[in-house]
Amino acid sequence: MKDSKSVLAKWLRRRQAPSDTRAFRDFLGRQAAFIAQKTVIDYCRVKSGRSEQVLFADPDFRAALDHCRWEVFLAALADTAALAEGWLRPHAPGREPALAAALVGLHAAILAESLALAGRDQPAEAVPAAIAAHLARLQLAPPHPANTMPLAAEAPLLATLPIHPDQRRGEEPSILGALRFHVVTTQQEMERRFDAPATARLLLASSPDA
Repeated sequence: MKDSKSVLAKWLRRRQAPSDTRAFRDFLGRQAAFIAQKTVIDYCRVKSGRSEQVLFADPDFRAALDHCRWEVFLAALADTAALAEGWLRPHAPGREPALAAALVGLHAAILAESLALAGRDQPAEAVPAAIAAHLARLQLAPPHPANTMPLAAEAPLLATLPIHPDQRRGEEPSILGALRFHVVTTQQEMERRFDAPATARLLLASSPDA
């Protein structure tokens, strides 16, 4: 089984493709990998200080680190899909369910590719159903911007960080603040690289609910 490092590295290396649904899908996968990698690694490096090389060379720490990055990556995939939904929804009036269905499809494709690369089993039907339900709940309220949207990655980040809770007392706001910062920069990058109305049209055209 390949570890999560190779999966995240694959997404981070992927080059920007032409402006189409594949390009947007790759962007969401790459940013989920970036969010997981930066949030987890940066925090662990700061906490280890001068002992960074020793700590990062420890096999048990490496295993825990890879597990954390993988769990945060999976949750960040849901967050990037939710972020895209909120950004694109104003450009899909009356077709919100079709937009959500298209994003569920992109999420499923990213997840399947990541699982295959990691040598893990393919997701059960419950996974796309959970993402679909998550986006449907979000669509009951006005779109959330990146600085206020609920983040699925918060819970697994705090639960799996390979730094003992006793050594990070009082640091939860800064840990979650770093996560939020990378989500906000993801929205900024999305706005910079893609045209919202055009992207919404492409996704709606490819939606199974079109």
